[in-house]
Formats: sequence, structure tokens, C-alpha cells
Amino acid sequence: MNVAIVKYNAGNIFSVINAVKRLGIEPILTDDAALLRSADKVIFPGQGEANTTMNYLRERNLDQVICSLSQPVLGICIGMQLMCKHSEEYDTDCLGIFDAEVKRFMPQRHEDKVPQMGWNTIEQCSSPLFTGFDKPEFVYFIHSYYVPLTPDCTIATTNYIHPYSAALHKGNFYATQFHPEKSGKVGERILKNFLEL
Repeated sequence: MNVAIVKYNAGNIFSVINAVKRLGIEPILTDDAALLRSADKVIFPGQGEANTTMNYLRERNLDQVICSLSQPVLGICIGMQLMCKHSEEYDTDCLGIFDAEVKRFMPQRHEDKVPQMGWNTIEQCSSPLFTGFDKPEFVYFIHSYYVPLTPDCTIATTNYIHPYSAALHKGNFYATQFHPEKSGKVGERILKNFLEL
């Protein structure tokens, strides 16, 4: 299987590469449009800041390339947020794959810390991405912005300060706010499910 990981100015890409390797696949890290379009699966991962990252993608036409992909694509963390139409982070217009707005967490109580950092459960999982899941599972989150529950796209929910989308799906595009590559056996199963789509 030919798996391509989008190469751009985001952190945490190499932990995704290592997670895919643990599943027996040697992925390619690339920003080449032809290689991304010819891959069987594409992963768009990372940690970063929305505005700087979108500018980087636009300068290299990677925004158009990602939106034009027809094979299964998995966005992770900032990858998921950039697949939405707009982010409150520096008032950033994003890729617009998901008709959703990215909001900043607003603490309601003293104990509400931003960013959310650590393990939390995902529930109401309804997608082939979560094949084999029959109960809430713990996965690893680290983020200051979130996507509200979206009737057309939300395929898993979680709750921190309030309920929000833990994962999204539309057509061939899938995305998780959490990091499957940092989520142990549960995350490994999610990545395996994606590669088997």
C-alpha cells in the first residue's frame, strides 16, 4: 500500500510516520502534488498554528492539492481544524472541506485549563474509522481550539468544558482532533481501520 503523509511546516509529523511503520507500512513524506494524488491513502497530520500553516499551504498550492484528493484522507489535530472552513485562531480562512467553524476553548471554571492536554474518552463513534469500538475509549488530546458538534460531519464526540467533535467525516475525508499516533492500542486500531478503508 502506498501511504503519503503531507509534508508541511507542522510539528509531530514524525510520530505519525513511526505509527504507520509499526503497522508494517513504509509511508512517504512529501509535498509533491503528483505523489499525493497517486497515493492509496493520504494523512494530513500535525500540530501548529492555523494562520501560519494555511499561508504555507497556499504558497505551495498544497491547499488546492489536498482539496482535490479523491482517495481516503485522514486529518489529525491541526489537520482536522484546517479542513474546516474557518478558524478563530487569527481569524483564518481554511480549506473548507467540512462546513464547520473552529472555536477557541473559553474556560468556564477555575479548573478548566487551556489547552486541553491529556487523555479523554470518545463516544458515539459512527464510522468505519471506529470499526471494533463498542464502548467509550480513551485517546490523547492536546489543543486550544475545537470544532463544535456538527450534524452533517461529526462521527465521534468528546467533552471538555462542553461537548464537541472528536472526529469528522465527509466523503473521502476523515479527521480526528485527538492524536491516534499517541493513543496506544486504541489509536493504532483507528489508524489500521483508516488504512483498510
